[in-house]
Amino acid sequence: MSRTREDALRTAARGTGQLLLTVGYVLLLFVVYELWVTDLQSNARQDELTAELREEWTQPATVPTALQGGEAFALLHIPRLGADYARAVVEGTGTEDLEQGPGHYRGTAMPGEQGNFAVAGHRVGRGSPFLEIDELREGDPIVVETADGWFVYRVLGPAEQVPGQQVVSPADVSVIAPTPGGPADGPATGAYLTLTTCHPEYSARERLIVHAVLDGAPLSRAEAPDGPPALLGA
Repeated sequence: MSRTREDALRTAARGTGQLLLTVGYVLLLFVVYELWVTDLQSNARQDELTAELREEWTQPATVPTALQGGEAFALLHIPRLGADYARAVVEGTGTEDLEQGPGHYRGTAMPGEQGNFAVAGHRVGRGSPFLEIDELREGDPIVVETADGWFVYRVLGPAEQVPGQQVVSPADVSVIAPTPGGPADGPATGAYLTLTTCHPEYSARERLIVHAVLDGAPLSRAEAPDGPPALLGA
């Protein structure tokens, strides 16, 4: 092989190696951004939303208006995931909405209503609000706090007509129907809460679903200013 050809091959090899290194660095930076930077940004935004809600709820009640996309209106407490687990829920499930925190599927029930209060959240990145919802077990409380008070939901069991946990394809929208698993225009047979997130971790191939049902009557802030006993996991 001539020296000229050897030099060309070495140059090409060096160029390929440098390109691969550059691609590797870019991918590493992307992973760092997705896993850590977006978490920091979303957590900071959650702090802002929570503070805004707390302040709003201390003010005199106003005439209710239609929720706008990205507007926070409730706090989601999941004791199984930590005594301090609380996430502000915003209206909408668009990209910008879910960057702020868990998002309410438009058109589904509101907290405490008959039907299905359905909420989506990222599993990894953007605050990772639903990273560990696969750890929820039958009977675990999920508490929704609103301006009016508290709603306690309990995770359903695996043998229920509406299972407590399931994995479905992204195309299966029946999980957010008025009765989970039923038709989109079907009747509500109870007051449900549904959490949806990507599955498995780091993939959007499937959806992990958790279903819960309202447990008892709502509690007003006058009745329970510090929240229901379920906040302690009871």
